[in-house]
This record gives sequence, structure tokens and C-alpha cells, in this order.
Amino acid sequence: MLRSRSFWLVAAALAIVAAPFFLPGGTSEFKGADDRGAEAIAEARPGYEPWFKPLWKPPSDEVTTGLFALQAALGGGLLGYVIGRRSAKHVADR
Repeated sequence: MLRSRSFWLVAAALAIVAAPFFLPGGTSEFKGADDRGAEAIAEARPGYEPWFKPLWKPPSDEVTTGLFALQAALGGGLLGYVIGRRSAKHVADR
């Protein structure tokens, strides 16, 4: 029973991961909040000059996405660690 259940859970997880590759409608270009903000500023004030320029520009959008994912993973890991430590301390104090 447990093997069968594990198989179906893994199959469902793989189907969820693979679905975006096969579903139609993935032709739109992804734009984040930074891109939309820059476009809104350019539309509202065409001659606007930014106050400063970035120190480093990632070579591609994939690198930007990877760095964002790494930042999210590190933040989630740190948050989980802190919550786990506080929870364990609370249980140990009882």
C-alpha cells in the first residue's frame, strides 16, 4: 500500500512539474515589477534620468531569475531555521 501511494505521489509531482512545458499559452514574455515600474516611469515622465546606475548588471534574464530564486531559498531556509529553533526551545522549556 505504501509503495503504491508513494508511486502516485511522485507521479503527481512529476506531472505538475512537466505540465507547463506541454500546456499552451506560454508565449508571453515575463516581466517583473522592476521592468513594469521602469516602463511606468518612462511613460509618465519621458525625460526622467535615474539617480544612479547599478554596480553590476546580470548577463541574462536567466541569471537574474536564478539569483532571485537563490535569495528566496536562503530567506526561506533562514526563516525555517529560526522558527524551528524557537519551537524546539519552547518544547524544551516545558
